[in-house]
Amino acid sequence: MKILHMILMLSLVACSSTKKEAELEERENEEISRDYTVSDASGKIRPGWIEDPILWSKEYGKDTEKYRFFSYETEPKVGRKVACDLAKSNVRADIAAEISTFIDKQLGTSIEGVSSVDENNPDVQGLKEYTESTLVEKTKTLIHGASVIKTYWEKRRYQQKLGAKKDYMAYTCAVYIRMNADTLAKAVDNAAKAVIERASKTTVKDNVKNALENASKDFLKAAAGEI
Repeated sequence: MKILHMILMLSLVACSSTKKEAELEERENEEISRDYTVSDASGKIRPGWIEDPILWSKEYGKDTEKYRFFSYETEPKVGRKVACDLAKSNVRADIAAEISTFIDKQLGTSIEGVSSVDENNPDVQGLKEYTESTLVEKTKTLIHGASVIKTYWEKRRYQQKLGAKKDYMAYTCAVYIRMNADTLAKAVDNAAKAVIERASKTTVKDNVKNALENASKDFLKAAAGEI
């Protein structure tokens, strides 16, 4: 499964692409070697939002204040419906995973090189395990209002002669997801609070609190490529 590109882009005024947008969509680099050929797809052009939603949104002057957008593409599946249903059903899990990964990195940065903090300390290890596993499930319940705005699928013919392990037909599906920025910020803050509370009785509580004090603002900036 291809990790969702966390990506902050925004505000689709309409669900369908305009002619101008379609013309500006980025095509795949034809020089890159692939082990498949595309025999059918939902559009003549592979949308640029799949690979780089941040750049794509800036190209079209999307509103970067009201909404945040993400993209996610599945691994090859046996059927188109299976692939697209999976892409849509994983929306909350993908966003939650992005938030948890961000918080985990923030925690790592807060203790790296700090002489007073032993990274092998059970408190530190326990927090890492929490952010890498439990926090994802907890954060999923905080994700509300995320909706699929666009869908793109491909029917691919994988071939051994092109480098695939065997010859077979499969489908991939990508979705373009919109979520209100304020709602997303609340989810990040609540996830951060859960970690801070978890660390409240540990020796690294001050480090954790300082690292996650502005979690939502930092998350949104990072997603927009601003920091």
